[in-house]
Amino acid sequence: MTMNRRQLLAAAAAGLTLPWSASGHAQGWPARPIRMVSPYGAGGSNDILTRVLGDFLSRGLGQSIVVENKSGAGTRIANEYVAKAPPDGYTLLHAAAPIAIGEALYKDLPYDVHKSFTSIASTAIAPLFLVVNAEAPYKSLAEFIKYAKADPKGVTFGSPGAGSAPHLTAELLLRSAGVKGIVVQYRGDAPAYTELLAGRIDATLTAISTAVPHIQAGKLRVLGVATEERTPLYPQAPTLREQGLPSVVGYGWYGMLAPAGTPASIVERLNAGINAAVGDVEVRRKAEAVGLQLRGGTAAEFSAFIASETRKWAQIIKSANITVE
Repeated sequence: MTMNRRQLLAAAAAGLTLPWSASGHAQGWPARPIRMVSPYGAGGSNDILTRVLGDFLSRGLGQSIVVENKSGAGTRIANEYVAKAPPDGYTLLHAAAPIAIGEALYKDLPYDVHKSFTSIASTAIAPLFLVVNAEAPYKSLAEFIKYAKADPKGVTFGSPGAGSAPHLTAELLLRSAGVKGIVVQYRGDAPAYTELLAGRIDATLTAISTAVPHIQAGKLRVLGVATEERTPLYPQAPTLREQGLPSVVGYGWYGMLAPAGTPASIVERLNAGINAAVGDVEVRRKAEAVGLQLRGGTAAEFSAFIASETRKWAQIIKSANITVE
């Protein structure tokens, strides 16, 4: 029997036994430990969610899952490693948003995001919030745009790195709002926050987990979130869409991929397992603690999403003339 997404989530929430954890293994898989690769170092949100998902899936699969961190080069090291691994279901990639951005940023990639991987499922998004200094004169997106248009220099955004999701979403916001602005690149979120708190930049787009302590202290203000709908991570934040910028949608995201050619029976079982994890209360609690909103869905939906992200950000990279070293 085929279960749709809603049925999978409902069954998981109700604690029912799902097809993925049944005894009938696909051609004896898995017969040995599975390697799950994180494209970032230990301790970050991708690494944490990778380990949480690995623990959940290992219980249903009856086999251990080993997390390997292969960080660097904007996730390209991990991406290439998995792209060139045997398509036997024993090497998986917990991919991140840069894999869809890299095609437009880098020449001669050793893999093709569309041909070198088999999509399994989306796992989570990291919503980006428009955050400003609490002492700034603007208290809404409309006021922020009005302020930007009144200043010949426009506004300055802080970004954790060139070509990152926050960088590209800021560029999209500036173009959609019709205002001038500069996106200043920093080495991570921490220095960008230092500048924002000091009033030396006007705004940033960031994960809420980083901003919450400063928001609670009354030092920063949230003007909106760049997701399609309001997020349960901070539901009081209106979307930029509902504030008059319908095209400004951008966020970090994660999802599971396998090398191209991985058997469909394995992909289907992993997809069902990930959707079960998305419906698990404890998995959700741990994900939300690091600013992630679980997603799930079918393999086809995830594949279409990656293709859409690749097209969307390629246009922004070209129009903004973004390059990386």
